[in-house]
Amino acid sequence: MISNKRIRFHLLYKFIAISVLLFTLACTDILDKDPIATLDSSSFFQTEVDAEQAINAAYNPLLFNNANGNFYWAFGILTGDEAMTGGDGSRAGLIELESFTYTPRTEELNSFWKLQYKGINQCNLVLDNIENITISADRKNQIVGEALFLRSYYYFLLAQVYGDVPLYLRVFPPDELKIPKSSRQDVFAQIIEDCTEAASYLPKSYDNSSVGRATKGAAFALAAKTQLYQSNWGEVLKLVAQIKDLGIYSLTNKYADNFGILTQNNTESIWEIQHANIELGVGNFLNQWWASRKINGYGFAEVKNDYIATFEIGDPRRNITGASNNEKYVGVTYKKSFSSTGHSTQKFIQPDSSATQKADGDINYPAIRFAEVLLWEAEALVESNKIIEAEVPLEMVRSRARNESLDPINTLPFVKSVNQEQMREAVRKERTFELGMEMHRFFDLVRWGVAGDLLSGFQKGKHEFFPLPQIEIDLNNALKQNPGY
Repeated sequence: MISNKRIRFHLLYKFIAISVLLFTLACTDILDKDPIATLDSSSFFQTEVDAEQAINAAYNPLLFNNANGNFYWAFGILTGDEAMTGGDGSRAGLIELESFTYTPRTEELNSFWKLQYKGINQCNLVLDNIENITISADRKNQIVGEALFLRSYYYFLLAQVYGDVPLYLRVFPPDELKIPKSSRQDVFAQIIEDCTEAASYLPKSYDNSSVGRATKGAAFALAAKTQLYQSNWGEVLKLVAQIKDLGIYSLTNKYADNFGILTQNNTESIWEIQHANIELGVGNFLNQWWASRKINGYGFAEVKNDYIATFEIGDPRRNITGASNNEKYVGVTYKKSFSSTGHSTQKFIQPDSSATQKADGDINYPAIRFAEVLLWEAEALVESNKIIEAEVPLEMVRSRARNESLDPINTLPFVKSVNQEQMREAVRKERTFELGMEMHRFFDLVRWGVAGDLLSGFQKGKHEFFPLPQIEIDLNNALKQNPGY
């Protein structure tokens, strides 16, 4: 039987999916008008319901579904050292990503660029027009906060993947669309400014009918991550303190609860991309793309044996991150023949009996967990040479895993600080174990400056960022390609 909690999540995303459809239909005539880019949205933005439908539509590009073709996972995982492409060889772009032979014409890079700017444009539509409707101040502020946060999230992903990107803060008419790239530093500055404003408008939490919307904690966390990427350690620590001061986040007792249908959106979840198996295209396609071909999946993102070998003995996170021979695997017993590496991740995969369609899984993507926030804190303390203080957040993450192990006394021992380099390595390793297959690894290696030392085929000065899609450069002569492409 499906729980009431799960039904409420499904109802929320059914409502959002329907809202997206209604918004699209309402704007059909608008989109046919001249000029296209100005979107005569005043004919649509007239009531509070219109504004709600518009902001709901701004969440849609977040989803890992087939309609979106969201291959952010491939940029974060296949280019790193956690997994290899696998599959049947039918996705040339994924093979190119793993081997660092991708080009400005690689399909996945083009679709991702368009998807993020689709989300940004939707947020700008909301922000440009919400002042023109009759709506309560509290409701308006919340919608503005959601739009600012979502736009910031889309821009963070763009800056993470491409580096410098065009910065559109309103809906531009056609003759103004061809703008040059803004520096990554300027994009990050805008994200921090918008997240600060968003946090002032957003609530700490919602009732179950609205779980998954942007919150105050999510805005603080995205700002903290942006500061982390700029090595602004003091600012990271301030924002982590603000997140903690909200008093609503804590680690779950069980690590696996962050990836379970009935246990997601828990106390550890700060920003979680929602999916639902309701046959409306809002399910998680990783359930199909990452599942072994032996259980009717595509078998992409096969976990590497070398990565599995890095886990400390007895670490219970290992078999959730990468199942091995004779271990439990989403309702069956895993065998070496299930992948070419002998390992497959269990994250974002569910038994066929729990999903009406393989590509419409229920499992969310926990984009920012409290465990990661603790590791940001530990990293910022280490880089500030406060290594004794860094022991505390690091131990919080390790102790959760230790307590789940079969032999807690001898598993994942407390890390005692010796010097800065030793603690830096300890924190980085903990990110590797705690956040495995969660789309962070490649970007971590790049920001730490070690990708060229660890990744075969990686060229320093080139592969830190992916190329801009060639079609975008052809359409906008103000854009300049990234170095090396």
